[in-house]
Amino acid sequence: MNRPLLDNQTARRLFLDRHLLLRPGSGPGKGGDLDHVLHGLGFVQVDSVNTLARAHDLILWSRRGQYRPKALDHLVARHRTAFEHWTHDAAIIPMPSYPMWRLKFARDEAHMQARWSQGRRDGWVAEVDTVLRHVADNGPTCSQDVGTHEKKGSAGWWDWHPSKTALEFLWRSGRLAICHREGFRKFYDLSDRVIPAERLNARMDDAETVDWAMSEALTRLGFGTSGELAAFFDIVTRDEARQWCAAALTSGRIIEVDIKLADGTRRASFTTEAILDQTASLPDPSSRVRLLSPFDPALRDRARAERLFGFHYRIEIFVPEPKRRYGYYVFPVMQGDRVIGRIDAKRRGKVLQVLAFWPEAGVRMGKARTSGLIAELERVANLAGTSDIEFQAGWQRG
Repeated sequence: MNRPLLDNQTARRLFLDRHLLLRPGSGPGKGGDLDHVLHGLGFVQVDSVNTLARAHDLILWSRRGQYRPKALDHLVARHRTAFEHWTHDAAIIPMPSYPMWRLKFARDEAHMQARWSQGRRDGWVAEVDTVLRHVADNGPTCSQDVGTHEKKGSAGWWDWHPSKTALEFLWRSGRLAICHREGFRKFYDLSDRVIPAERLNARMDDAETVDWAMSEALTRLGFGTSGELAAFFDIVTRDEARQWCAAALTSGRIIEVDIKLADGTRRASFTTEAILDQTASLPDPSSRVRLLSPFDPALRDRARAERLFGFHYRIEIFVPEPKRRYGYYVFPVMQGDRVIGRIDAKRRGKVLQVLAFWPEAGVRMGKARTSGLIAELERVANLAGTSDIEFQAGWQRG
């Protein structure tokens, strides 16, 4: 039998709808409304880079224009409706998912024990019990509170002193949890003092966790290969994902579909009959110009972004001038269901500096679209805490 075919525009709209970017976002962006957004996304990636706004704040703001950073802090540190851990990277995750993360804790612990001896300073294993006792006796602890006798690192991001490595190991393996942050500094405490008891004590076996992770990933992506579904939460192995898809296909839980890509080729993926039926009622996208985080979940998978949207995107961190084509840290810009360009904008005190905007090939920046871009910069200035926008001469590139 021929597989159903999703044309590229429909596939993009379905994908963006599942990422809460197709429809206008309304809501206060805090409390229960923010919990709803976080649940819809599955998680939000946390990143320290703050040239304009931190990645997690920009991701949530792009869905809820009234969102402000303190609202997310409150979910984690006060209401305990979300927790911090890892997916493919550091992330804030809805608290109902905590029981499913126990498999992640166990697999991360095995990985760290096997690999961290090669990439971390010696001595961290011997500090694990000492650090755990310190947290148990003293409560919320940051990396500066442990290993005070140890030489601090200066050779890069991962050059941690041994007690800092032990602290991260205890968190990644689930014995500690992040209770709050001060600035961007993490404070850890015993998990049973942070995680609500009904979540802490809930248990799922490995098969239930795999089924949950794959089903929930498909719900949030709309369609995907077994590898893309496994990579969503990064809990399930590739082999487990293939086995799940084979079994779900046989039982009729999922179906195969061809996705028309931006270059006209097709890519076989999995979806469900229910999701496929919903494509007929997808609304037209808003005409709003949107500035997105480089780590936005809709574009995080760079290869998928290129296949689906024709958008080749890499953050040019390690490309030296003059070979670097774009700025060090540029933001994707989307309008409707199309990526229309990328922009280099930075916060300098109370000024939002716009250095350059590069339209994508075939995108014409007429008066209406340019006005829409400027209106979006005015909106994001409120998030960034700036009061003025300054455009560098020649900022509109060809």
